[in-house]
Amino acid sequence: MINNQLPPKLFACRQSEDLAQKIAEKFGAELGQINITPFSDGEFQPAFEESVRGRRIFIIGSTFPSSENLMEMLLILDAAKRASARHITAVIPYFGWARQDRKDRPRVAIGAKLVAKLLETAGATRIMTMDLHADQIQGFFEKPVDHLFASTVFMPYIESLKLDNICVASPDMGGSKRAYAYSKYLESDVVICYKQRKKANIISHMELIGEVEGKNVILVDDMIDTGGTLAKAAELMMERGALSVRAICTHPILSGGAYERIQDSALTELIVTDTIPLKKQVSKIKVVTCAPLFADVMHNVQSNTSISDKFLM
Repeated sequence: MINNQLPPKLFACRQSEDLAQKIAEKFGAELGQINITPFSDGEFQPAFEESVRGRRIFIIGSTFPSSENLMEMLLILDAAKRASARHITAVIPYFGWARQDRKDRPRVAIGAKLVAKLLETAGATRIMTMDLHADQIQGFFEKPVDHLFASTVFMPYIESLKLDNICVASPDMGGSKRAYAYSKYLESDVVICYKQRKKANIISHMELIGEVEGKNVILVDDMIDTGGTLAKAAELMMERGALSVRAICTHPILSGGAYERIQDSALTELIVTDTIPLKKQVSKIKVVTCAPLFADVMHNVQSNTSISDKFLM
């Protein structure tokens, strides 16, 4: 068997082991072995416990903070490069630091661009991710980027609810494109929340553009952090006569008091994927796995076939 016919190998970063195991099962392979050697000062050194020479490998790991998660991905990529892997795909279900995609005020970093360059320098020859915070982040890379959309896994769940009078909503102006894409598929109306912030994660004012009276509203966003925006939006919509308000958010960052805020909110439920593991379970949060989507696209990458049929919108 010559090298370019060798089957691919899959490896997991520690922060995404559960998701990586699900992906590996759907892909039809076992996860490879990586040994992490810790040092007393917090430094750590990853090492492959098996040969990857001449192989296509997939390294699976979301890069949500702390920065240790990003550092682990970078070190494993570097180890794979130095171990002579042929193709190295960084499978990053949640691409962390993506909110820093531009200079929104003077003297700040563009973190997303920096992370892109770090991944390429470390050895990634391809990037696979889902629901980037901003589409233009793909342009920060000089390597191929497979940008997947969680709508592929969310739509079957939404359709299973069999809701009437659906209305899709965006919690802010920046998410209007995403909301319109969902509404086109669902053939529904769209409303947009206009919000003003005092500072990051603190909303000073919110207004609703559109009508929600008598509607089952589905709020659509790429991530949920503190949950303040969604909780306030759900309260406002129920006050305006909505029958119910659900939210679908790809990446459940859920920091601070987000779990309690969601549980106490007017939301009927919050549907998320497993790109980031939940810190705890609450009754209003429903998790839909994205593992089959990633496994299917990884198969397509391995066989050099199109992934266009994986996009619902």
